[in-house]
Amino acid sequence: MTRRHITTALAALTGATVLFFGLNFLLNPGGAAPGFGIDPWPQGNAGGYYVVKGFRDLALGGTVFLLLGLGQRRVLGWVILIDAIVPLGDALAVVTHGGSVATALGVHVSAALIVLLSAVLLLTETAAAPAAVTVAE
Repeated sequence: MTRRHITTALAALTGATVLFFGLNFLLNPGGAAPGFGIDPWPQGNAGGYYVVKGFRDLALGGTVFLLLGLGQRRVLGWVILIDAIVPLGDALAVVTHGGSVATALGVHVSAALIVLLSAVLLLTETAAAPAAVTVAE
């Protein structure tokens, strides 16, 4: 397996993970919320946060797959690098709103590190060599 394959798999995993989180918050907010690390979760109208988080994650994951599908690997690297802000912000939200430091580090900071690794691999990847053309005489 080449580095390019590993990088592609890591980028796809990054996109699939946030798509899963987004769908989980939209379709199963009561089940998804406890894993985030803040307790108790918003009730009543404040529960609209689930929709915000769900659609935010769908947009992030969709962007990853769009750029990956278009072959825009360097641009994808920059986008994923910027997107690493999201799990870091989530970690900050957890520790400043009654969640545990262990959850902030174990869930959100570890996710940010994987996202950063994916970005670094994409940004340092060399362009694929063009296929050799043979000319029949």
